[in-house]
Amino acid sequence: MDFHLQSVPDGRCRSHCPRLIVAEGQISNETPKEFMDFLRDNVGDRDLRTVVLIDSQGGYVVASMELGRIFRRIGAATVVENHCLSACVYAFMGGIKRVAPRGAQLGIHRMFADTSEGVFEARRRVYDDGSMAAMLMRYSSGMGVSRDLIRYAERISSGTIHFVTPAEMARWRLASRKF
Repeated sequence: MDFHLQSVPDGRCRSHCPRLIVAEGQISNETPKEFMDFLRDNVGDRDLRTVVLIDSQGGYVVASMELGRIFRRIGAATVVENHCLSACVYAFMGGIKRVAPRGAQLGIHRMFADTSEGVFEARRRVYDDGSMAAMLMRYSSGMGVSRDLIRYAERISSGTIHFVTPAEMARWRLASRKF
């Protein structure tokens, strides 16, 4: 995942507009550390607001939860810039305020791990035996999101994606449409 700062497109602030954090790309196992490094390099920026604009296809579930915990620890609000799919939703959950504006997409499905034993072996999807779902339920509950989101996601084939509706966002306490 790549991180950079972006100015708020607001003509009223003239020459001294605040900047936001933009997080784009796949969430890898290194992403939480890379984000902490990014924060250390930019913490002296007095215009930095703890709003993270997320645009991601997903990535690794455990790293996404770790990134979400960092967002929560620094008091960041999370906003879906375009889409936040698969494991990205777990990072998004870390926001103290979570916003998915009209047109933004949040997508969920059953989590899996890709495995292979050797260089030439085809990758296989290994599905959760229930322990990952239980961990995700504890995590989502701790972030103020209904465990029902995890229960629903576990019923969606990993080969497809369910785009969360505004009604589901509200019911699961996942996001609002407005800041």
